Amino acid sequence: HFSGLEEAVYRNIQACKELAQTTRTAYGPNGMNKMVINHLEKLFVTNDAATILRELEVQHPAAKMLVMASHMQEQEVGDGTNFVLVFAGVLLELAEDLLRMGLSVSEASYILLTVIEGYEKACKKALEILPDLVCCSAKNLRDVEEVASLLHTSVMSKQYGNERFLAKLIAQACVSILPDSGHFNVDNIRVCKIVGAGISASSVLHGMVFKKETEGDVTSVKDAKIAVYSCPFDGMITETKGTVLIKNAEELMNFSKGEENLMDLQVKAIADSGANVVVTGGKVADMALHYANKYNLMLVRLNSKWDLRRLCKTVGATALPRLTPPTLEEMGHCNSVYLSEVGDTQVVVFKHEKEDGAISTILIRGSTDNLMDDIERAVDDGVNTFKVLTRDKRLVPGGGATEIELAKQITSYGETCPGLDQYAIKKFAEAFEAIPRALAENSGVKANEVISKLYAVHQEGKKNVGFDIEAEAAAVKDMLEAGVLDTYLGKFWGIKLATNAAVTVLRVDQIIMAKPAGGPKPPSGKKDWDEDQND
Repeated sequence: HFSGLEEAVYRNIQACKELAQTTRTAYGPNGMNKMVINHLEKLFVTNDAATILRELEVQHPAAKMLVMASHMQEQEVGDGTNFVLVFAGVLLELAEDLLRMGLSVSEASYILLTVIEGYEKACKKALEILPDLVCCSAKNLRDVEEVASLLHTSVMSKQYGNERFLAKLIAQACVSILPDSGHFNVDNIRVCKIVGAGISASSVLHGMVFKKETEGDVTSVKDAKIAVYSCPFDGMITETKGTVLIKNAEELMNFSKGEENLMDLQVKAIADSGANVVVTGGKVADMALHYANKYNLMLVRLNSKWDLRRLCKTVGATALPRLTPPTLEEMGHCNSVYLSEVGDTQVVVFKHEKEDGAISTILIRGSTDNLMDDIERAVDDGVNTFKVLTRDKRLVPGGGATEIELAKQITSYGETCPGLDQYAIKKFAEAFEAIPRALAENSGVKANEVISKLYAVHQEGKKNVGFDIEAEAAAVKDMLEAGVLDTYLGKFWGIKLATNAAVTVLRVDQIIMAKPAGGPKPPSGKKDWDEDQND
């Protein structure tokens, strides 16, 4: 029998549990894929929690709190969204157990506050313990081999089996554009997806790749000097319409010739400035194209303003709003611009031979669009992990090792607390077991056996031992030696955001939605009351 308060909290917890259960089966390298069809009927096949949540339309307000916490983790760290969901879901499930322990109705609100207080104390304690669990730190973020080994875990959860190859690609791309200041920008790693071949045909290019064809006859330029225009590559059009009265054939010839001469002068001025590649953000007129071919200018058209801005940043150009000859400062430079064919897709490559180019492109190959989308998400996670490492180089053991050690230490801490909140603190510790449990269940191994083995090893003081997903039975191994490592910041924010979300849901006793009031609807009346019945 529930009181009104408990009933409301219970309903909120149920909604959150269902959402957490959806992503829990997708946790870890052996997690199952979900087939999500969004409101536009676009199909996604992925086990990436961030994508699943982005495409799901979660209606329940309490469940939305978990989604928001997961989004915050995505923005703060870029990885570990599933950890937040699973952990918050289990915290709420265990809070429900505490509520069900048979306390009288009058004590329901007191128990809720005790649970909340216990969770907050335990979270604070977990964040104090976490720095002691750091097993190593990244030494040199400019060493491709070392960076690749640190990105394995992040990539493995999305692309199990391809992690070594992809981690190497991501490491090459990230290291090549890491500035001396150390301020790494995730947007400087671009991804270009081209159907065909296989994952192993993917590569890294310093510079940018566009799935476009060149407009003119020139398809390759070495030592390119690039003029970028945000306007169409066409003659100037007057702002107001004018009427020209032409009386004879000679005037007609002179009129079109005047236009041609003007276009000729404009394109010649651009060629004389030293530019040999023109990039435009609008349409290319036939006459302008003719003169561009005449003066050996390579023409590339980019419809996206975003692409145009990104290209300007890469080559160091300034986008000009009118067809004026660029100055040396306004022109961009790169080693070569050429038209190439990848599979049966034409691409234009702006190539930087310099290793410290402003932008790198990872060219992804794959047999289907869904597969390439999933690889792109793995690349995003890898790039975000690199960014986190530039902020904080500390690493903690993965595979459930950190969680079991936290569970062990927080249980001991709970036993030293005298009040009722010790129950909540012990439940918080128990919640950490959900991570190795999910890894074990998704690998087809008995979860209880794995957890008892992990506790036994951790009691001996081996903090770095976690679940071995590659073994056929319930086995454990040293995660530091296996190279399965998580970022310290990822765990820190994950625990913090999951606890905040769970506590917020527990504090809610009523959901009030602003909707039109109920009651009988007004009569709609007859639509055709004014039409003659006899017609």
